[in-house]
Amino acid sequence: MREQFEEAEDIGNAQTLALLGRAFRYVAPLKGRFAAKFVLLMVSLLPLLVLPFPVKIVIDHVITGIPIGEQPIPYPALIQPLIDLLADLSRLEILLWTIGAQLALVFLIGAVGTGGGERDQADAWLASGHDQATNTENAANAGFSMASGILGLFDLRFTIRLTQALNHHYRSLLFDRIQSLPMTAFDDERIGDAVYRVMYDTPAITNSIYRIVLTPLASVLFALLVLWVLQMQFGEHPVIVGSALGILLVVLLFTLPFSAALRKRSARSRKAGATTTSTLEEGLSNMLAVQSLGGEERERQRFDRDSWESFTRHRRQMAMGMIVAVTAGIPGVLVGAYAFEYIAGLVIDGRITAGDFSLLFSYFLIFVFALVDAGALWIRVQETAMGLHRVFFLMDLPNEADPPDAVALAPLRSAVEIEGVDVHYPDGTQALTDISLVAKVGEITALAGPAGAGKTTLAYLIPRFLRPSQGQVRYDGQDIAEVQRDAIRSQVAFVFQETVLFDATIEANIRLGRPDASETEVRRAAQIAGADAFVRELPQGYQTPLGRGGGKLSVGQRQRLAIARALVRDAPILILDEPTSALDPETEQALVRALREASRDRVVVVIAHRLSTIRDADQILFLESGRIIERGTHAELLQQPDGHFRRFVELQTRGAA
Repeated sequence: MREQFEEAEDIGNAQTLALLGRAFRYVAPLKGRFAAKFVLLMVSLLPLLVLPFPVKIVIDHVITGIPIGEQPIPYPALIQPLIDLLADLSRLEILLWTIGAQLALVFLIGAVGTGGGERDQADAWLASGHDQATNTENAANAGFSMASGILGLFDLRFTIRLTQALNHHYRSLLFDRIQSLPMTAFDDERIGDAVYRVMYDTPAITNSIYRIVLTPLASVLFALLVLWVLQMQFGEHPVIVGSALGILLVVLLFTLPFSAALRKRSARSRKAGATTTSTLEEGLSNMLAVQSLGGEERERQRFDRDSWESFTRHRRQMAMGMIVAVTAGIPGVLVGAYAFEYIAGLVIDGRITAGDFSLLFSYFLIFVFALVDAGALWIRVQETAMGLHRVFFLMDLPNEADPPDAVALAPLRSAVEIEGVDVHYPDGTQALTDISLVAKVGEITALAGPAGAGKTTLAYLIPRFLRPSQGQVRYDGQDIAEVQRDAIRSQVAFVFQETVLFDATIEANIRLGRPDASETEVRRAAQIAGADAFVRELPQGYQTPLGRGGGKLSVGQRQRLAIARALVRDAPILILDEPTSALDPETEQALVRALREASRDRVVVVIAHRLSTIRDADQILFLESGRIIERGTHAELLQQPDGHFRRFVELQTRGAA
């Protein structure tokens, strides 16, 4: 499966556009809220159209004393009614009224000053850090508003909830997709990488959608509004507009060549973060082995190396962003300096007042900021494109889908048949060869053989965890390749070799496969599995929380609960992989008797090395190198003088002696 996780380190511009387009699909359930966010954004931007005017009023009519109505350039019609109210006031009164208006703006939108550089705004981040994981965790919970004050507070809260809703929807779909992958999908790939993709790659959709949806609309519309005000106030100023458009062109020309490099740095940063998460997951999961073998120092060094590499990769990504900013910034400053000189010349020539200078230059800055936002859009989405790529890559892995014409399946009545089955792994390795058997209801079928013989692989064929390369697996004559997956799984209870328990109560763990099981059925299954006695001794009995992975219990206790969980499922097929490896002899014999009782109306398949577990099986299949080389009862197999099973028994008996 590892080969399926090897995605390309870089993607092209066409693929980036395709990823961004695909991301839009996940906005559909939230499109109404995004429309509301756009309205809030525009409402918070509109005050910027009038914010520069209070400063002009103070400069022209308070400081320099120009009477209202005698300035060379009249005020625009949208604020002329407010200016008329100040016409007969003294300089002090004009100043006080202007200060009052600014205080009102601060209260309502948190804004004061001439515009862009002095405008207040609100944002919120839940953490602080400079690695990829922290930044993407921030993105999943970020809120922002271009205003502050009362409006900004409302907008901020609305945006945080929208951000979280978008990320929750996106990563929930990814988690659901992971659950639909084949059971062996992560056998060769550390779980930490999948965890990183779910938790830290999915927030890439936040920046992508906000920047693609909101930035162009807000920036372009606002730039047009600024041009409209400039036209009303100053007439046509081609140098001002041309300079702003020149900065837009500079941003585009000087940043586009860096798009591939930014994507590549982002991919490496995310991969390094995933490696750190995997190392942490591995170290914590195997803590007992690490401590028992004295490997703490080696694991600490491994985590230190991977953790520092993730920070290093992120710094390199940030450095590339700084290079892009400087590359575009220097020529942009030169264009801005030319515009500043032009506006200053208008003041010197007396064509505009000092107040008009502050007004015009403020509008120029606002206009430039809007166009730079739009122009830098493409380069800004590059770092998030790789996050989308990693998520969609996982979503696109082939899932365990039913065939188009899949049929339902009646409850098993007679037997499970495997005929002429071969199994190949994705790398071409042959795991099973020409496997044929019949496991009947009312019988116990045991699989024996050395480690790596293919016993577990064979058992995985029965619930269709694996599909045969050739041959058939049939329930009562029905090929399960043509059957709905859920119909198959509902008929199988599987006890895995590695016991899996969840952070829930004992009762909830036993009921996992059958939530509607009665209390009596839960207790009965626990008794058969030999778990009831120790459970009753616990202070909270069956309501005892187990902790993560059942860490509060011994290996044997966890195994008994897993067996009880399979028994309470009451499925017609019961498969147990090494069910007695951690049981004492007395509990083992009780379980063997219970399996015999359970087999009266079930197919029971047992994988075991301990002969005491399979001695009374109705048939024993001995596997070696992926083939069934012997079959029969315990007594029949022992009668073969040079038989593989007999030698297996002798070696085990000799070892016990």
